[in-house]
Amino acid sequence: MKQVKPSFIGAKTLCALALMGAFSAQAQAQSSVTIYGRVVAGIDFQTNAGTNGKGSKWSAANNQWGTSMIGFKGTEDLGGGTNAFFLLESGFNSTKGAFNGTDTSNNALFNRRSYVGLSSASAGSIKFGKNLFINNDVWFLDPTGQQAIGTSVLVNGRNWPGASNVIEYNSPDMAGFTVNLQTSLGEKAGSFNGGNNNSAVGGSSDGRKDGISLAYQKNGLELRAIYDVVRDANGNYDDLWKHSKELILGATYKYDKLKMFVGYENLRAPNAAAGAPSRANHYWLGANYDVTSQLQLVGAWFHVNANNASVSSTGVGNGGGTANLYMAGINYFLSKRTLLYVDVGTVRNGTGAGHILENGGDNGVSGLKQTGGYFGIAHSF
Repeated sequence: MKQVKPSFIGAKTLCALALMGAFSAQAQAQSSVTIYGRVVAGIDFQTNAGTNGKGSKWSAANNQWGTSMIGFKGTEDLGGGTNAFFLLESGFNSTKGAFNGTDTSNNALFNRRSYVGLSSASAGSIKFGKNLFINNDVWFLDPTGQQAIGTSVLVNGRNWPGASNVIEYNSPDMAGFTVNLQTSLGEKAGSFNGGNNNSAVGGSSDGRKDGISLAYQKNGLELRAIYDVVRDANGNYDDLWKHSKELILGATYKYDKLKMFVGYENLRAPNAAAGAPSRANHYWLGANYDVTSQLQLVGAWFHVNANNASVSSTGVGNGGGTANLYMAGINYFLSKRTLLYVDVGTVRNGTGAGHILENGGDNGVSGLKQTGGYFGIAHSF
């Protein structure tokens, strides 16, 4: 699930409605509500896009460069350095006007985030509700900023899910160090680690999810380590790309106009079926280069190697094996809130693997080779 790019999202702050009564003036001074969002749309093209790995496809692009969304957030000063806050955010398909799906259903109103919490500069913050899962912090290590052609592709979207029933703690900045902790309760009676099957309403069958994200940022350098687990409805790790243990390590370094990225991801599913992939290693390198204040170049290479690669008698791969993904892009900023984007990529799968070019998935076509890209406009408010 793509995150908001901090350098690009603007926000228009509205004063909170005045409360009736004796506390009206104080409430106006201490509270605020912000409406923000982004709309992304364009054109997308892919070769070998059919279910059998054949046929080219032209389509409208909506969430490839980044998620179209609308959100509401607010804070209240409680005094003594303590604040209450909330955030409600929904992603949508700009070319069809429909809500995006979520981990619990396809018709959730606030399908990305909906939480409330307390914060202080000295103690950090705690929030309760729904959020992106903690491994979405891979955004900080992704040269593409979690585009459709990015870190999610060769792990079938394992590193950008949502999380419901969340309890989350974010530490204050401690001389450049930060610690984030998150748990997502499965809410299954009689099983602390299990969860409910939401497939009937277009959701997942995840059990409890837990994770930690550690970061150090100083003088243009960022180091980050993320560890998380996503269990199935029975509390097990039965699918490498859905219900598994994940470790992400990476670094970025900004020097003048150049920002460099390096990342590593390890996945393990100890309860996977015999013969199915149960381990994978994912590596990437990339860079952003600001040619001018308006023109930015993006480039990245990704590689994955999963064990137990095999092909059935009917030619269907099991998702194991190796694959490489190459990506190049251009961002041209017309203003602080509006940009034009052009991105192209190609994925080259080995025997057993059938990773598709965009968003993360495997169509079962062993050795799939797919090329494509997208271009369009992104406007934030």
